[in-house]
Amino acid sequence: MAGANVVEFTDANFKSEVIDSSKPVLVDFWAEWCMPCRMLTPTIDKIAAEFGEKVKVGKVDTDKNRDISVEYKITAIPTIMIFKGGQVAKKIIGLTNEGALRDALNEALR
Repeated sequence: MAGANVVEFTDANFKSEVIDSSKPVLVDFWAEWCMPCRMLTPTIDKIAAEFGEKVKVGKVDTDKNRDISVEYKITAIPTIMIFKGGQVAKKIIGLTNEGALRDALNEALR
């Protein structure tokens, strides 16, 4: 599913891992059957490795974690959300590139 630096976020751990995080969090809402989601995985892994301990990077499987997907009104995948201080700082819907993710995380780190 994901690389070594990518956390699996679930309905059960979303609050503690994302909302309560002291650092910015990139959340990739995805599903196994979604080809654009699968195409984005290597980019997510690369960003996670690049930013290391400065940010937290993880994925939410929308099929297995319906509560959090409904709460954040995920209607299309992939959807990337950057959380800062427990709030959504940036939302990117659809397949995106490494530069856009890097820019969004750098903005959240300011």
